[in-house]
Amino acid sequence: MPEIEQPTDAVIKVLRACVCGSDLWWFRGLAQREPGSPVGHEAIGVVQSVGAEVTHVQPGDFVILPFTHGCGHCAACRAGFEGNCLNAQEHGSSGFQGEYVRFTLADWSLVKIPGQPEDYTDEQLNDLLALSDVMATGYHAAASAEVKPGDTVVVMGDGAVGLCGVIAAKLMGATRIIAMSRHADRQALAREFGATDIVEERGDDAVRKVLDMTDGGADAVLECVGTALSVDTAIKVARPGTVVGRVGVPQEATNANATPFWTNVGLRGGIASVTTYDRAVLLDAVLQGQIHPGHVFTQRFDLADVQQAYEAMDQRTAIKSLLIVSK
Repeated sequence: MPEIEQPTDAVIKVLRACVCGSDLWWFRGLAQREPGSPVGHEAIGVVQSVGAEVTHVQPGDFVILPFTHGCGHCAACRAGFEGNCLNAQEHGSSGFQGEYVRFTLADWSLVKIPGQPEDYTDEQLNDLLALSDVMATGYHAAASAEVKPGDTVVVMGDGAVGLCGVIAAKLMGATRIIAMSRHADRQALAREFGATDIVEERGDDAVRKVLDMTDGGADAVLECVGTALSVDTAIKVARPGTVVGRVGVPQEATNANATPFWTNVGLRGGIASVTTYDRAVLLDAVLQGQIHPGHVFTQRFDLADVQQAYEAMDQRTAIKSLLIVSK
């Protein structure tokens, strides 16, 4: 049971959490973590206690826990980029995949949800959980790519972030959304979310097909994978003047240097502005039933079965694993 350590902390009882694709890095041994270190950075819960400087939420409030922990007053936060908060500390001292968490910089960063958990359906709770990271990250890809009404958009990646990128592109008014996917279950969900076309090819074959389909390239491209192949393809399927919105965590070195110069393609993106997007657009879109990002949770597990939750994502039998921590 964590305790308040700083006046800007809040202790929160976690109701639902989930496994992120980035969690698989250390699970697969691609990144190092010390045994026993806190894990998990996506959750919804109920505030239990707050520090002396926390005034915007109080015990009993139902909240989204953004993974970004923005302070709200540094240069990055004021510009709307709290994912790069200059005062960010840790992502909760006890991890979000646990019963309770100490949430740092709680006053500005936490997003209050109207009412109480029991006021919402199971589907709505999952939609709200998606706003702690994955939906906001997909939205950041679309915002970085400057998606506009009427645009043709290509979405690289059919994981949970890419699928949420499809939702975001649709929400921003794109009329044609091409999802790059070769998995039937993910293709079906992409179409549910608003994809109009599916391209299964990869590499040069994918580039040729998309350029042919779009008569010269997409108006916006969302790169939601992070591999060199995905970034390279994203640049090549863009028409001159397009911006590629990047949210896939870079996994390897790419050649994304000379090509964008010669084609006038922009590269932009990074860590999502979760609190900003939730408050401005996404929370209301969920409450109004406009979007259902919680559909990316295709398997659910109790916290005691967290090992199976990781294995389901590692083996791609789940698009995203939901953790029921408390009811």
